[in-house]
Amino acid sequence: MFEIQPFNPEHYRQQTRRSTVIIALSFVATALLLSTLTVTLFGQPDGDNFRWNLAGVVLALLLTAAVVRRFMWSQPWMAAAAYGWQLKRSLMRITNVMHHVKAGVTAHDPQAMCLLRFYHQGLTQMHQLDGNSSGLSEAVAEINRHLERMESLEMDTDQPRLDPVWLEHVKKITPLPG
Repeated sequence: MFEIQPFNPEHYRQQTRRSTVIIALSFVATALLLSTLTVTLFGQPDGDNFRWNLAGVVLALLLTAAVVRRFMWSQPWMAAAAYGWQLKRSLMRITNVMHHVKAGVTAHDPQAMCLLRFYHQGLTQMHQLDGNSSGLSEAVAEINRHLERMESLEMDTDQPRLDPVWLEHVKKITPLPG
């Protein structure tokens, strides 16, 4: 279950830039090392060694991805980037079933309404963290309409957790023709 956490947008961007630089430098160093190694071991002194350079870069990409996932992901300096990835992944899971969510909201289904509210809160935070105020301004009217609808039904409008049960529930809702 994913939960929206408070993050200072400036601190978030600073931390994600830092982790990006660390990963990029790790990849570059690994790519240089493995390309040199593959050319040294398998290349020809006077031949075209492009394929061995490419093989080194591809191996470096795979190795870097494995190291990031296995060792770096849980490091404190990666917390902001990991959180951002999880937030975006959670929003994408909802986007994939949005036609069902909207059908449920139209039918005043409580779980669909909570799911859409979580989506709006997560989307708002994502735009704030990324510094994308123009993207957020396009969604404000829809967010406010849904918030007012929940308030009129006396529903809790603070939905910081994505409950996987909500996703399974809305998948069973048939979207309205349309």
